[in-house]
Amino acid sequence: MRVLVAMSGGVDSAVAAARMVAAGHEVTGVHLALSKNPESYRSGARGCCSLEDSHDARRVADKLDIPFYVWDFAEEFHEQVVEDFIAEYEAGRTPNPCLRCNEKIKFTALLDRGVALGFDAVATGHYARLARHDDGSVTLHRASDVAKDQSYVLGSLTEDQLRRCIFPLDDVQKPLVREEARALGFGVAKKPDSHDICFIPDGDTQGFLSRHLGSEPGPIVDDSGVVLGEHRGHHRYTVGQRKGLDLRVPAADGNPRYVLRIEPASNTVVVGAKERLAVRGLSCVRTTWASGRRDGEWRGQAQFRAHGTPVGAVFSLADGQLQVTFDEAQLGLAPGQQLVAYDGDQVIGSGVIAEASA
Repeated sequence: MRVLVAMSGGVDSAVAAARMVAAGHEVTGVHLALSKNPESYRSGARGCCSLEDSHDARRVADKLDIPFYVWDFAEEFHEQVVEDFIAEYEAGRTPNPCLRCNEKIKFTALLDRGVALGFDAVATGHYARLARHDDGSVTLHRASDVAKDQSYVLGSLTEDQLRRCIFPLDDVQKPLVREEARALGFGVAKKPDSHDICFIPDGDTQGFLSRHLGSEPGPIVDDSGVVLGEHRGHHRYTVGQRKGLDLRVPAADGNPRYVLRIEPASNTVVVGAKERLAVRGLSCVRTTWASGRRDGEWRGQAQFRAHGTPVGAVFSLADGQLQVTFDEAQLGLAPGQQLVAYDGDQVIGSGVIAEASA
């Protein structure tokens, strides 16, 4: 097969490319340039799209003797990821830009261009497993290395997209990947994993949002509307947050307060007791299906963070929205978060939290 390998400049994608070459495929490496000025995004070894990363990826491609290109996705990335990130916070929601990047850039845009150029599949260094079945269907599952499993961040991909994906690291643990990289002579063998948000170079998310959304003050109130303090922009807060509220009026019972909801229209942050965060159900929009749409009611597990603990739930579809009812109440779930639905280790689909119910 003609395989396009997305090479981030890290150890995982380097070994993924090497495995594709060893398997006898016709491999081409590509690094995604996500900024017109790479230095405006994260630099150094802890990024995922810096100038240094592109050089690291090229050195691996040279060692493997495969063609290597840098593709400019800066415009798409800014529109689909950065602007979406800002707009979601402005609307009082809590987005995950890395999931958005996977969905819109690393797979949709990259895969579309790759297919248009005649490639059969796209391979990446994600830790997840694909099962291909006799009827032509494909299902996405958790990786063998549970500690590094990345099926959650792939949960918004569709079955059609997954048919053209390859995850060569589905059967290996991270320490063994580094050993494999060292044996191949890759300089990235000791490179740290990427962290944080690549388009916020200094790691100051609140500062980044304030530069784009301002710092308009507004009230922090309790559920009855009593003003307890003042904030400098509702985008600085997310549901479930406890620290940094700087309230002037202590709670009558002396317990800490948490952000219960954000009301962007009035620039108000509502706080209350921890137990008021408990929700038993959710409605999710932007539903996607990794393993075929499921109608009717069905049982599974819901996960809300990349390495979060799955929780039992009942799922159903109503008016195009994914409805979720938990076996036990959950705390601190924010609109804008991604929910990924599992059946055991298999990813069924995903949705973005729109509304919660007690």
